[in-house]
Amino acid sequence: FMSKEMAEQPAVLERLALEAEDQIEALAEAIRASYGAYMVGCGTASYAALTGSYLFSRIASRHVNFSPGSEFKYYEHFLTPESLVIAFSQSGETADIIEAMLAARSRGSKLAGVLNAPRSTLGRMVDLRVDLNAGPEQCVLSTKAYTAKVAVLLMTAHALAGTSAEGRRLVLEAAAGIREMLAPAWIDRVREIAANLYQAEHLFVIGRGLSYPTALEAALKIKEVSYIHAEAYAAGELKHGPFALLSPDTPVIAICTPGPAYEVMLGNMKEMKARGTPIVAFGNEDDGDVSDIADVVIPLPKAHMWTQVLTSTVLLQLLAYHTANRLGREIDMPRNLAKSVTVE
Repeated sequence: FMSKEMAEQPAVLERLALEAEDQIEALAEAIRASYGAYMVGCGTASYAALTGSYLFSRIASRHVNFSPGSEFKYYEHFLTPESLVIAFSQSGETADIIEAMLAARSRGSKLAGVLNAPRSTLGRMVDLRVDLNAGPEQCVLSTKAYTAKVAVLLMTAHALAGTSAEGRRLVLEAAAGIREMLAPAWIDRVREIAANLYQAEHLFVIGRGLSYPTALEAALKIKEVSYIHAEAYAAGELKHGPFALLSPDTPVIAICTPGPAYEVMLGNMKEMKARGTPIVAFGNEDDGDVSDIADVVIPLPKAHMWTQVLTSTVLLQLLAYHTANRLGREIDMPRNLAKSVTVE
């Protein structure tokens, strides 16, 4: 099911770009009208929301706060009737999210949901909703619902900025890039990397700026499905302690995509390379700066940096999948995990 659901992502993004305009415009207007907008999500959904905080800042010059769903109740005291709380959920039944939204409702705040289950508890309780329309996810790991949430946030940020058509164009561009990456030649390349990573006991995934939430999501996927200890960091934070763990036996996966963090990211990679750390970079293969530093470069389709947020995510999903497959893991039902966390 994970393989099937990853393959469905281009169609999901195209459907959102072509059919979700009214709901996205309504969400953008609710954010514009609010005096304080806050996003909540758990696990994978939390990393989509964190991505959104970067997108709202960079594209719309708008501050939209973020909190993990399980921590939101410790922040709820600043909510007012002018606040907007936006919940992100695949199932719409996550206990921590429902509790956060009940707390927001008790303070009179407006509730919004970005979710894949409109008839769920969350779907029934919110004032406005963006439906992901991603179809059922059978695998415990969320793939297509994650990229759908990020696509919604990208389009909502552009709607806030008055450039809705550009947001839709970028999502369609991402869909085309993902479809290209699902071809055998790309997948074979990822499978080769997985054959070199699967024996690692520990690894880092790093990014800066908009790639940082992508790194968090990638590390979560690797942990969930392969059981390899993967830790994500904002690349600049490694030297504030985790550098002590770098070694030739600890690979680093670096998300090195174009954007304002690109040059400083190269500097961080050089520092790691000087310590003998093997580096797998996700970036543009013909970029001499990246290929000179990294041991291996997994190429991304050339595209706008907002688009590469989505394409890099899918390649990292594929890497987690093939690493787990190499280890013989139960991919659709990892140990100790459930699809929907319905207890606190």
